Amino acid sequence: MINELELYSFGSTPELFVEYTKRSAPFTMENDHYHDYYEIYYMLSGQRIYFIKDRSYSIEQGDLVFIHKHELHKTMQAGSGSHERLIFHFNDAKLLSLAGKHTELLLTPFNQQFHIIRLPRQEQLALEQLMRRMVSEMKEEPAGYELFPAYALTGLLLSAARYIEQHDPAPLHHATPMHAKISEVIRYINAHFAEPLRLGGLAEHFFISPYYLSRMFKDITGFTFSDYVILTRIKEAQRLLRESDSSITEIAAAVGFDNFSHFGKTFKKITRDSPRGYRKQYK
Repeated sequence: MINELELYSFGSTPELFVEYTKRSAPFTMENDHYHDYYEIYYMLSGQRIYFIKDRSYSIEQGDLVFIHKHELHKTMQAGSGSHERLIFHFNDAKLLSLAGKHTELLLTPFNQQFHIIRLPRQEQLALEQLMRRMVSEMKEEPAGYELFPAYALTGLLLSAARYIEQHDPAPLHHATPMHAKISEVIRYINAHFAEPLRLGGLAEHFFISPYYLSRMFKDITGFTFSDYVILTRIKEAQRLLRESDSSITEIAAAVGFDNFSHFGKTFKKITRDSPRGYRKQYK
């Protein structure tokens, strides 16, 4: 199958960036992904599997996905693979400039237990109209189109925040018992990443064969077991570098690295910066 790609974008990350993508063939994110700005993913058509933080979600047309800063996430193909989506990236400074005293209200969707909002049909149609207009503005670039992304972002966040205030969250069930089991495994890793973690030991703890755990972990999350553990450790190291005064050696040990040299090389490979260089951005 020829992979036809249609893509339009506006702005720059992290202040405010909007991107529309339409694909005709299966696609899975190659890069393991987390960042220090907010992301909204809107499904215009098609289906996707989205892994966020500690579980996977089945995403369908009209779904809104809210990803907080520093949350690990990855999208994978589902169904035929053809799909359309819009993403918004923005940071705290941009939202504060747009929303002022209402900033906390607009951040409500990022602070829920689940990362997905599935609006009722009437609200969904109104939001789709706004999102289609966003795509049209980027495609055609009429006079003043640069004003529309901020308007669309504010409208999207306000609609989602008001919906959350007025409705109890709909339960989002795991697709299968194995999806639920893998979420348990991930929550265990998230709580014990500083300790030695081996696939065999985890498989025994959760009464699953190592081979089956390895295969299902990759199928459901998009990550290999070892990659997920390393990414979780480096993500926590970044947090400690930003928020603590602990030495880099202490941080390496605190997140589960028993070899300082290995920590430095791994950190740079994932973040493209040294631990010291990363810390200088925040201190």
